[in-house]
Amino acid sequence: MDIVIWILIIAFFVLSFVGILFPIIPSVLVLWLGFLAYHFFIDNAELGWVFYSIMVIFTIILIGADVIANSYFVKKYGGSKRGEQVAAVAVIVGSFIVPPFGILVVPFVAVLVTELIQKRSTKEAFRASVGSFIGFLSGSLAKVVIQLIMIIWFFVTIAF
Repeated sequence: MDIVIWILIIAFFVLSFVGILFPIIPSVLVLWLGFLAYHFFIDNAELGWVFYSIMVIFTIILIGADVIANSYFVKKYGGSKRGEQVAAVAVIVGSFIVPPFGILVVPFVAVLVTELIQKRSTKEAFRASVGSFIGFLSGSLAKVVIQLIMIIWFFVTIAF
């Protein structure tokens, strides 16, 4: 039975990384399902309050990483508030359109069109779109790093 649970835990961890490219999969929730599967089906004493407290902090950082990176770079590259909002929605919509490329192309085009509609020059609109692209990539990189830290911490905690 433990083998099946371990396969499930590993599958949850892998699926959490898939969720970075396909935001419809809630990465952090899937990651937590792996922790909880271990807790409830293998050893309910191993992962204590210190582990869960640290994971809650990482979870908050993980959720904020995407939003902060996207907003920061769209703004940094001259995008409007509306451009930031459209970029956030377009990332989700893009995950359904030609995955995984849609997640890069749809926000880029959506921000470009939004900025042009708001009477920005083509250069300003294109620059804001580049900001959206860089924001997505940097947010995704941050999520990969944070999720790796969480998974490594999990294995270190149960090993020692």
